Formats: sequence, structure tokens, C-alpha cells
Amino acid sequence: MKQRQVGNIVVLAPKGYLTGGDETDELELGASEVERLRETDFGEMTPEELRRVKRLIADIAHRRPRRTSRRRRAHARGDILDMRRLIRRSLRTGGEVVDWPFRARKEVPRKLVVLCDVSGSMETYTRVLILFLHAAVGSGAGVEAFAFGTRLSRLTPAIRARDPEAALERCRAAVTDWGGGTRIGASLKEFNDLYGRQALSRGAVVVIVSDGWERQDPALLGREMARLAHVSYAVLWVNPLKGNPDYQPLAGGMRAALPFVDRFLAGHNLRSLEELSTVLGSIERRHAA
Repeated sequence: MKQRQVGNIVVLAPKGYLTGGDETDELELGASEVERLRETDFGEMTPEELRRVKRLIADIAHRRPRRTSRRRRAHARGDILDMRRLIRRSLRTGGEVVDWPFRARKEVPRKLVVLCDVSGSMETYTRVLILFLHAAVGSGAGVEAFAFGTRLSRLTPAIRARDPEAALERCRAAVTDWGGGTRIGASLKEFNDLYGRQALSRGAVVVIVSDGWERQDPALLGREMARLAHVSYAVLWVNPLKGNPDYQPLAGGMRAALPFVDRFLAGHNLRSLEELSTVLGSIERRHAA
């Protein structure tokens, strides 16, 4: 814990808190300031405030969905007796069984696929969401990131840069329609046709980040959402507009997608991203395979 005196006030904060550990750029914030930042809409944040929350976003994005592997490991409270180990240990004691070794299935990260809307209507949230994607991809293997506007772009290779700002610039360069129109249904069809055949979404938790404004026929979006829901473990839709208490999903694209969504979440501030992180750690499938 570090101290810094400002006037007659001494501010306490962990070393490097909210800054990624850079002592030359430390920001020591009180609890009330952190709470205020949690509740502030990303679209209303200043560049300085966005810089302050960068580390918190990275911490939030490291939460991964889990699944039970077919492989087993030694576990004191396992459900299957490990006969090989039991026999091997009993040989040391003249054939007498002294302890009973068990095995249990391992828990491993589940595949995570994030598709982020980078069209003009999402512009105020895109920067923060790319920072979230950068941290999610950096959390380990099995994470894929895509952007879509009028077409689909795979971001995973571009977003692997160590520095999040460099990753943001590489993503901008990789997406030809950044800040343009929106064709969600066509983009999902491209994803299902190309990457669905590679089993990228099979058994995965798929997170779609979009305000749901579809410029084309919403029926296409509904059909492609049905395909996606059929092969994935669960589908989450994150819509920053949902952070407004008066918001209702009346847009045609959003109405077409919702029947195939397992969880519909806001993504407008840090608290809503914390909720997303909690859901990712405990998501259960609602739709039938």
C-alpha cells in the first residue's frame, strides 16, 4: 500500500492500482472515486477516466467459462477409485490397502468467442470493448475475437499485441468497415458458414456485443442466431443501450435475436462488465442442443 499526500489529505492505494503497475503513472483513487467510475457510462467518460479504468477492464475480462473435461486427475473427493494407484501403493505395504486413491474429472476453460459490433452506432463504446477483447484474448488459449459492421473480420491475430493501445490500432487497420453500417445477420451468416464448419463455435460460449440495429431483413438475423444457438453451449448478447432504464428491445434485429439468447446484458459501464464476468463464470445452457 502506498501513501501520497495531497494538501492535508493522505490517499492510500495499492501500488500501480488501475494503471498496470507503472509507478511513473500511478493513480491512487479513493473508494468513492472507484465507485463513481464503476457507474459512469463509457460513452460519457473523458479520455483520462478511460485511462484510469483500463486496468479494471483487464481484470474483469480474465474470467472464463469452465467445463468438465473427460480427462481425470487425482482428487481426494473424486468419484472413481484409481485402481492403478491403489495397486501400486499396496505393493509397498505387502498388499495391504492403506489409503484409497480417487480420481475426478478436471475443470478446464470452455471455448469463448466474442463478436463485437464496430459500426458507427457503437462508436462511443468500441474503444472500451476492444480493450475488453484484448484482455479476454490474453487470458489464455481458446478465445477468439471478431469484429463486424457490414462484414465479418477476425481480430484474434491483431489483438494479441502486448500493449492494448497497439492492439486497438492493429484492430482498426484490420477492419475495413470500422465505424460504417451494420449488417448483423449477414455477418453472423459469414461466421456460421466459415467458422462454424471449423467447429469454432461448437460447445463454446458466444458473446455478441451490439446495439442490435440491423440494416437488413431481421429474419436473416433470426435464422443465423438459431444456427448459432444450436451448436454453441450458450449465447450472451451484450447491448450498451440496455443500461438505460427506459430501454426496450423494440428494434427489429434485437427482437429477432432475443429468442435465441441465453442472457441479455448491458455493457455500458464497469459494473455491467463485472456482471458479464460473473455470468461467464457461472453460465448454464438454456437452449437444447
